[in-house]
Amino acid sequence: MHDPLEKHAPDRPMFAPDAFRLSPSQAELIAKAQEFGRGVLAPRAQKYDREASFPIENFRDMRREGLLGICIPKEEGGLGADFATYCLAAAELGRYCGATALSWNMHVCSTLWSGALADDLPMSPSDRNAHNTRRRMHYRRILENGAIYAQPFSEGGAAAAGVVAFGTEARPVEGGFRVSGKKIFASLSGAADYYGVLCTERAQGEAASRRNTLYLAVPADAEGVSVVGDWDPLGMRGTVSRTLLLKEAFVPNEEMLMPHGIYFQAATRWPHMFLTLSPTYMGLAQAAYDFTVAYLRGEMPGTPPVRRRMYPTKQIAVAEMHIQLEQTKALWFQAISEACPDPGKEQVLRAYAAQHTVMENANAIAAKALRTCGGQAMLKSLALERIYRDSRCGSLMLPWTAEICVDRIGREALYEPGEKDD
Repeated sequence: MHDPLEKHAPDRPMFAPDAFRLSPSQAELIAKAQEFGRGVLAPRAQKYDREASFPIENFRDMRREGLLGICIPKEEGGLGADFATYCLAAAELGRYCGATALSWNMHVCSTLWSGALADDLPMSPSDRNAHNTRRRMHYRRILENGAIYAQPFSEGGAAAAGVVAFGTEARPVEGGFRVSGKKIFASLSGAADYYGVLCTERAQGEAASRRNTLYLAVPADAEGVSVVGDWDPLGMRGTVSRTLLLKEAFVPNEEMLMPHGIYFQAATRWPHMFLTLSPTYMGLAQAAYDFTVAYLRGEMPGTPPVRRRMYPTKQIAVAEMHIQLEQTKALWFQAISEACPDPGKEQVLRAYAAQHTVMENANAIAAKALRTCGGQAMLKSLALERIYRDSRCGSLMLPWTAEICVDRIGREALYEPGEKDD
């Protein structure tokens, strides 16, 4: 009789194409991501976590698979994924290496925001033509040269949450801008070829304004660009998110990733753009559950083939994890499916709720997985210990931390635009 413990069964897709009504092209691309994650990312994940080193080999392999251009339009040579398809693919990568998936998101957003998202926003004909020309140059760098783009966002203040203007400033000069400022937790620092910096365009004597936010691709080798500080965090160690310093770095006009005023439009009219951190953590939630089931069935590679599934306490724990995972997946899938310009109030509230739920539940599921699997699961030789640490970081990530989501849901549920209390 065949012993099911002789071979670890292949992972099922997180979002089954039939059940979630995915198109054939979506299913194909998501399956590609899952195969890549399982075959390429998973075997290397422990190394990058231990070393806190950037997974550059993963990015080189992504280039060969076309994944660096997943959101570049097909007519430009990319895979043409829309917002939801990208999110589903990114979740599959997050199952196997959270740090790689999160870093990849920072790269992909340079093409998603300048691509499908920008196409949804109104521009003058001259701005549209200039934008198409500029982004084609960026796409060629990625597809032909394997260029890696980063997206340093945070500055240690309220700017990343969208409350005030960015402190990093771009001063207009002939042929481009002089950029000065500091970005903290700059993922891919030292590995990226270009830093997609959000900064405030500010001419002499002008006041800083969020409306004047620029999105610029700053060349990593530009004079005045440096990366400083150590990197030895709790989790997401492979993102290598050190501090980026910019001191009067010259950035040519053609390095604009969006025309003047378009980022502000996007941030106010396309809010789901800030949900792209969540797929990684959706994948980590699934990974914690997958680990627990395999471990209790005696199918976890690297551990003795001992079944622990017959104990009622273990069964109850897995049931609770399954319920929490399915609730998280359902809400998150609905939210990413609704992404569009000018969403309604309920859609925006659902996006905040989805972000909060994924970021909180990923770690809650991982914590229950550790307790359910027991002491051996704490060993660094097994993936769950890393999944737990990586999943702890999601609730802290700007622009939508868990606290910001709660604050906005409470306020926006109770107030209509313009309403005040007497």
